[in-house]
Amino acid sequence: MTLSNLCSHITTTESRLLPQEHKLGPRLVCPEYAKLSQEVKTYPLPPSERIFALCWNIGSANSSEPERPLPVLRATLCPAPERFCYQLPFTSGTKTQLHTHDYIELAYVVEGEFRQRILGRDIVFSKGELCLIDKNCLHQDYLLEKPAIVLFLGIANDIFAEIMDENVAAQKIISFLQAALLKQKDLQQYLHFRPGSDSCATEELEQCLSLLLNELYHGRIGYHYICKGLLLRIFRIISTKYDFSLSKELRKTMNWIIFEEISDYIKRHYATVTIHELVKEFHFQEDYFNRIIKNKTGLTYSDYVQQLRLEHAEHMLISSNRSVEEITELVGYHNKGYFYKIFKEKYGTTPSRYRKKG
Repeated sequence: MTLSNLCSHITTTESRLLPQEHKLGPRLVCPEYAKLSQEVKTYPLPPSERIFALCWNIGSANSSEPERPLPVLRATLCPAPERFCYQLPFTSGTKTQLHTHDYIELAYVVEGEFRQRILGRDIVFSKGELCLIDKNCLHQDYLLEKPAIVLFLGIANDIFAEIMDENVAAQKIISFLQAALLKQKDLQQYLHFRPGSDSCATEELEQCLSLLLNELYHGRIGYHYICKGLLLRIFRIISTKYDFSLSKELRKTMNWIIFEEISDYIKRHYATVTIHELVKEFHFQEDYFNRIIKNKTGLTYSDYVQQLRLEHAEHMLISSNRSVEEITELVGYHNKGYFYKIFKEKYGTTPSRYRKKG
């Protein structure tokens, strides 16, 4: 069953319908009741449940209802002691009450579009995009008549910290996200994720989300462990295969962190590194490496690698007894004539004479 079909199934087939006045209703969707009021939504489940899913299915009313009926939002929350469905007719353009969470929220647009007002700015999320909102970020949702399915994942702060700690790839980037979303309590940041150049990323992500939702919905033995593993995979996918938007200030910081991550890798593998190796390691397109290196150093990728190789060659000429031929090979050049040419262009003399002068 696809993620879209699963979301439709759990929000439309349950026989137990909550009445509109049920106390759980505002927890699932709370229409705006006061423009100047701000709600803080607390984690809705007991401490043993560290991940939950809230599914919204927005569509037309049943055909049995009056002519020109209002659109209806169908919602369900899982895990839950007893399965249920909640239905709320609404007027298109209705906003939810302005609110924050005391947990991390990850929203994925399964079908259609989803519009939010975050920190005073209207943002539209299209099918296949995600929004990761920290626990202090003030926002509200728009309820529109166009059909849409949105899956919200509520992630307790301790499990989010564990997920970040266990994600071993691109540590500096992960550390930045963790600090931005969890530790800097006054930052109030959100991240808008869009699929990158990997055409399989969306399919891979939806498979993980579908498995996660299925586990939360059925609550079979061991599902806590399975859900944590799936959440780890989900964050791995979106942190490596999705592009994300940041504020101007945070993007500057993020660009430096990414450059340092790439630069550290190049410095460790300067003799053998290739642009294709960087693409495989960091999951960016080829031209991105040229852009970010040029922006931070003024050099192209090729010139930057060449500079590192020549600096290492210079150091070995002065501090070791290795032959010029051996040094040429060690720094990544297999054409002695070419090495002599670029070395002389940089240092004004041949490697042998440089060694004698040094």
